[in-house]
Amino acid sequence: MKIAVAEFFVAGKSETCFFRLPLHDSASVVFGGNMAENTQIQLVTFQLGEELYGVDIMDVKEIVKITKVRPIPNAPYYVEGIFNLRREIIPVINLHKRFQIQKLQQTEEENEFDGGFIILNIDDNKVGIIIDRIARVVTINTEEIKDPPQMISGIGTEYITGVIRQDSKYLIMLDIRRIFSAKEMQKIIANGNVE
Repeated sequence: MKIAVAEFFVAGKSETCFFRLPLHDSASVVFGGNMAENTQIQLVTFQLGEELYGVDIMDVKEIVKITKVRPIPNAPYYVEGIFNLRREIIPVINLHKRFQIQKLQQTEEENEFDGGFIILNIDDNKVGIIIDRIARVVTINTEEIKDPPQMISGIGTEYITGVIRQDSKYLIMLDIRRIFSAKEMQKIIANGNVE
C-alpha cells in the first residue's frame, strides 16, 4: 500500500500553515489532473458524531482550525454565524443541528485533527461546515459506491450521493449541492453580508 499526503492550506488562530492529511491508495496517486477514465474519485473524509462522511476533494477549498464565529441575526437555526478568513466573510453551518447528530465525544488529549471547519466552494460561494474531526483523503473506485440505506444518522438519502462499505461501517458521501440548495445559499449569503 502506498501512502502519500494531500496538503490543505489551514488558517490557524495566530498563524497559517499547511495541513497534511494521509492519502491511502493501493495505486498511484494523481493530483491536479483527471484520473484514468474517471473510475476513481478522491474524498476528503471527516467525522460528525460517530459516523464518517466524505465530500469530493474538488469541492474543498481548505480546512480551518476553530476560530471565532460571530452570530448573525435572523439566520436559519443551523447557521452558527460568520467568520473572517483573510478578509473574506464565510458563513458557518452546523450540520449537527441541521440533522440532529450528536457531537463526537472528545478525549482529554487534544489532537491536531480535532475540530475546525471545512471550507466548501459551492458554485462559487464559500461556506464552512463544522466538523468533529478531520480524517484523511481517500481514493475510491466508483464501483465501490453503493446506494445508501434509507436512513443514516438522521441524514435523509436525498442528501447522500452513496456509501462505501468499510469493515463494519459506512463512509457516507454527502451531496453538498442538495444539502445547500441555491435558494438556501442565497439566504445564508445574504445573512452573512450583515455589517
